[in-house]
Amino acid sequence: MFRDARAEAGDDWQPRVWVSRSVLPLIDDETRRYFGLRAQVDSKNQFGHLDGGLARFGRSFICEPDVIAVELAADAAVQAADTVLVTVPNQLGVEFNARILEAIVMDIAPSLN
Repeated sequence: MFRDARAEAGDDWQPRVWVSRSVLPLIDDETRRYFGLRAQVDSKNQFGHLDGGLARFGRSFICEPDVIAVELAADAAVQAADTVLVTVPNQLGVEFNARILEAIVMDIAPSLN
């Protein structure tokens, strides 16, 4: 809709569009221990307060990498985007996040092309 509206307004420049997704692949016992139960709540859109106003938070993708790959491939916003910004929790340190990001790059991202 964004791109169509720009074209209708006569704008011939095509901007890049990105979306953000929280992706937590369950790849081992440690990731299941940290995030497995959270998947039951965070797998749905949520509402909360941000900067004093009501905000909608999109779901988190928390499950096995092959399931996440299928779900992201079916996500219309992901498919229409030029860039997908992946967010992961940073509290667990560099080594933990490197494992998570490796799983995203190796097991999930190839199916999104």
